[in-house]
Parts: sequence; C-alpha cells; structure tokens
Amino acid sequence: MPEEMTSSVEAIEAKAEKILTEAKTRASEIVLQAKEEARKILSSQLPLDEAKAESEKIVSKAQTEADTKIKDAEKSAAEINANADRRVKEITELVVNIVKGKS
Repeated sequence: MPEEMTSSVEAIEAKAEKILTEAKTRASEIVLQAKEEARKILSSQLPLDEAKAESEKIVSKAQTEADTKIKDAEKSAAEINANADRRVKEITELVVNIVKGKS
C-alpha cells in the first residue's frame, strides 16, 4: 500500500509538472504575441495629421464663438451704459427742476 501511495503521489507530481510546463509554454507564447502586437502598434503610422486638423478646426470654431460672444457682450455693455447715461440725465433734470421749484 505505501508503494501505491508513493506511485500515486509521483504520478500526481508528474502530471502537475507537465501542466506547469504547458502553462509556462503557453504564457511565453502569449507574451511573444503581445510583444509582436505592441511592436506593430508602435511602428504603425498614427493618423496624427487627421487629429491635428480636427483639433485646429475645433480651436478655430471656439475662437469664432468667443469673438462673437465678446462682440455681443460689448454691444450689451454699450446699451447698458447708454441707458444708464440717459437715466442719469433724466434724474439730474428732475432734481434740477425740483430745486428750481418746477415739477
């Protein structure tokens, strides 16, 4: 019986060794494939020109929109100032008329 147990243990160890060897071989193959894919990716020409053109287009559009918003804001500010000046003039005339005794 001890001989049977010994041979069973040896058989299990041999099987485990075989599985481990196969796993190491497969892992090496996977690593080699990954390295090859990485090499292909690194050596391939990325479409940088396309991305750069798109980037410039986006920046140009943003600049145009910003310029438009600035012009609109300046126009609004000018209108507010004009209205404020008009209101100040009206109030000043009203105060002067009150001081003069005119209503």
